[in-house]
Amino acid sequence: MTIDSRQVAAGILDAVPFARTLGFEFVEVAPEAKGGVRAVVRMPDSPATHNHVGGPHAGAIFTLGETASGAVVLAAFGQLLDRAVPLAVRAEIAYRKLAMGPVLATARLARPALDVIEELESGRRPEFDVEVEIATEDGKSTSVMTVVWTLRPN
Repeated sequence: MTIDSRQVAAGILDAVPFARTLGFEFVEVAPEAKGGVRAVVRMPDSPATHNHVGGPHAGAIFTLGETASGAVVLAAFGQLLDRAVPLAVRAEIAYRKLAMGPVLATARLARPALDVIEELESGRRPEFDVEVEIATEDGKSTSVMTVVWTLRPN
């Protein structure tokens, strides 16, 4: 699988202006073993996104994780956009520790992309998880998230 990370980043930032508003930076979008995909998205530290205790607001952290998961979906299934629309179905997040400073969301496809594509091609509407870990720049995990996506046939 070949991934053009600049094209994925541009596609997300064009389709989701809120990601631009929050200043998200795409660090990496790359294939992984066994048909997986990984995306790393960074949210810089900004007083505009802080909460009442000085860290990033929970809504900003959620948006960061959802954006990273969307980058994974676009990288894995962008070639299908003429046939199916990717939609987030639901998400769950656990805020475990206060994050301070810039944070990174690392998202990974939870199963091989080919399995999802086979479901779509068989006439079913696949659902699949994208798992996200959110951490400080020094690697301290602060939140975990799972976003369930679907590919809705056109």
